[in-house]
Amino acid sequence: MQPHSPSSPLIILDRDGVINFDSDAYIKSPDEWQPIPGSLEAISRLTHAGWAIAVATNQSGIERGLFDINTLHAIHNKMAQAVGQAGGRLDGIFFCPHTASSKCPCRKPAAGLFHDIAHRFKRDLKGTPVIGDSLRDLQAGEGCGCDLWLVKTGKGLRTISAADQDPEKQLPKGTQIVADLAAAVDQILAKPPSPGH
Repeated sequence: MQPHSPSSPLIILDRDGVINFDSDAYIKSPDEWQPIPGSLEAISRLTHAGWAIAVATNQSGIERGLFDINTLHAIHNKMAQAVGQAGGRLDGIFFCPHTASSKCPCRKPAAGLFHDIAHRFKRDLKGTPVIGDSLRDLQAGEGCGCDLWLVKTGKGLRTISAADQDPEKQLPKGTQIVADLAAAVDQILAKPPSPGH
């Protein structure tokens, strides 16, 4: 497993509903964090193909008082360890602890987390794949010129249904819809990455 270089291709993953099972009651403890089958192996395939992997996740449960920052770190430690045991690596985990009412610039669909990722990895995000299960994941990536992937796991099917029924919830142009993270990674690895990404 080689450390990634500034020229490594970068990918940005949502957490809940993409890597692990989502819950409308929030993932509030490490015990509640359970990987979606195939997701850890998909991250491992990206790692071994030389990709840098960032996670961008809204975690408003902190502001809601459902769990504290130490619990979130424990959840992320469990996730990182599980990825490591599957042979992969997460190169950065970025989160927003605020609710929508706070109008925080890092809460997706705003692009603040993505700007943080661009700064940390020292690159333009144009063409960078973003994989999410909700419209706001896609909107955050759209604002940075990313390639957009919607999985049907997590809130994905709900997101597709809402787009079919409400013109204001249309998926951004060019969004690719796949079954899950493993299917997205299969397609992404099958084509050469954009230069410098």
